Amino acid sequence: MKNDKYDLIVVGTGFASSFFLQKYLAKSKGNKKILVLERGYFYSHAEKLKVRRGESAPDVKYEPKWDSLVENFNPRKDWHFTTGYGGSSNCWWGCTPRFMPSDFKMQSLFGVAQDWPISYDDIEPYYDEAEEIMQISGPDATPFPKKGKYPLPAHKFTKVDEILNKKYGNQYISQPTARASRATANRNACMASSTCGTCPVDAKFSIENSGMTVYQNPQVEIVYGAQVYKLETLDGVARKVCYVKDDKDFSVEGDVIALGANPFFNTNILLNSGDTNKFTGKGFGEQLGIQVLIYLDNLSNAGGSTWVNANGYMLYDGKHRKDYAACLIEVNNAPFIRFEKDKWLNIASFRLVFEDLPEDKNYITTSANKLKPAVHYEGRSDYAEKAFANAKKQLPEILSCLPVERLKYLDPFPNEGHIIGGTRMSANAETGVVDKHLVHHKYRNVFVLGAGSFTTYSAANPSLTLSALSLFAADKMF
Repeated sequence: MKNDKYDLIVVGTGFASSFFLQKYLAKSKGNKKILVLERGYFYSHAEKLKVRRGESAPDVKYEPKWDSLVENFNPRKDWHFTTGYGGSSNCWWGCTPRFMPSDFKMQSLFGVAQDWPISYDDIEPYYDEAEEIMQISGPDATPFPKKGKYPLPAHKFTKVDEILNKKYGNQYISQPTARASRATANRNACMASSTCGTCPVDAKFSIENSGMTVYQNPQVEIVYGAQVYKLETLDGVARKVCYVKDDKDFSVEGDVIALGANPFFNTNILLNSGDTNKFTGKGFGEQLGIQVLIYLDNLSNAGGSTWVNANGYMLYDGKHRKDYAACLIEVNNAPFIRFEKDKWLNIASFRLVFEDLPEDKNYITTSANKLKPAVHYEGRSDYAEKAFANAKKQLPEILSCLPVERLKYLDPFPNEGHIIGGTRMSANAETGVVDKHLVHHKYRNVFVLGAGSFTTYSAANPSLTLSALSLFAADKMF
């Protein structure tokens, strides 16, 4: 380590940390001393492809299984995440819809949960900026406010998409996505292989292929294999960051600290540091995802140019959110086949994604092992379950413009890959953990980044919004 003290210490190298650091470097004046502590290692996309091909790849040791890193008290619930350089940008599938304006006003509009301390308008410019960095492919018309065009053109519709878009307009759109519709300087065009976790042609945005260069900046020093577990605090200020590397304990002093691990580990760090906020660790969870197969009569559903080809908003917004959740429809373009003569492609697949509410029955604590958070998840809320029941009633009418033979609902997905909540954003310490700039209500030199800060969940994928929030926080505070 080059210095005893740093202007900024960043924990993690995923979306939240990288976008925060991008804006911090753009705003800072003079030469700064910045330390990045990454618990994992650099495990390149090229090496990951070797694993997918069944070849020998020694670096696979740098990607431990998620369940070896936490104490999971509900064996029926999976929580998939990855560690290492780039964080979840290595395993995400590149879905980047914005939140709707109503998502920030759940209490005011629907009497549910609580409002965010920021509005859609507050972060709208940062959505634009994040979309430009990620080179998002998207449509001209959207159900959410958007002033400019997406950097890349929208992906192509399938036949089913064309019919539904004709009926519903901007309530049924080509999905905004970080899977490139055409080649960029750093990425190839999506080949619609439906293997986005490790894209075989590197079409999906990741921190590795982003071109952001924040970790190559001479002001930035990165230490791999360094797991942060605690902050040393004094009089409401975090003075040092404590971490383990090679089974040895270390500490380093910093003026400003940005926690960019996932919600499990950000919470673990805060609780190990003596954080007594009653909401720290409370109300985490994720959305509910259910797949429905749509069997079609004499309609071949060919076409499309990416994995999730479209998003449907027909069940998203409205007064129903007083009683049950919003639903975002993800229209899958994976190669679904009917094993019936002359009906091979007469099928479509929807993934119904329902928002959920933060509930205290789902919480994170520390464990006997200071490096492992304990995850206590009891289950989803009735709010989400009721929404699924409603969707089953409404979907036949929504799909009435298609020649539907029958619908087949599959079991809920074991996880959505989106860990949300645990360090919720709020106007004050009586209702949450961090303020609207993601600064901890008590430790005023500590930013707590990522989806853990979401006040409520939304049905939309969180990665774009948490990236925009990091840009917003760094822009407003420096």
